[in-house]
Amino acid sequence: MKSTGVVRKIDELGRIVLPSELRRVFGIREGDELEISVNGEQVILQKRQDVCVFDSAENPAYEFKGRRVCERCAAELSELSTVEVRLPDDTTVAR
Repeated sequence: MKSTGVVRKIDELGRIVLPSELRRVFGIREGDELEISVNGEQVILQKRQDVCVFDSAENPAYEFKGRRVCERCAAELSELSTVEVRLPDDTTVAR
């Protein structure tokens, strides 16, 4: 991860200001949603994309555990719940 050298203080409400140059470079405008995730001790901000998490289809119809999913992928996922799975010891489990 590349450091920008920019340091910002968190205000009393827990807010920070993203520098205008970073907002311009990443196309972040007022009202855009940012997704906040954690990787170890890093806090990661990403511009929220309105695409399916699996195939990047636009305008996904569903949200599952904070992730957007299109109708086609949701249908495929629902099929997985009725699939029989063979385990390494040859046991078959219906899911």
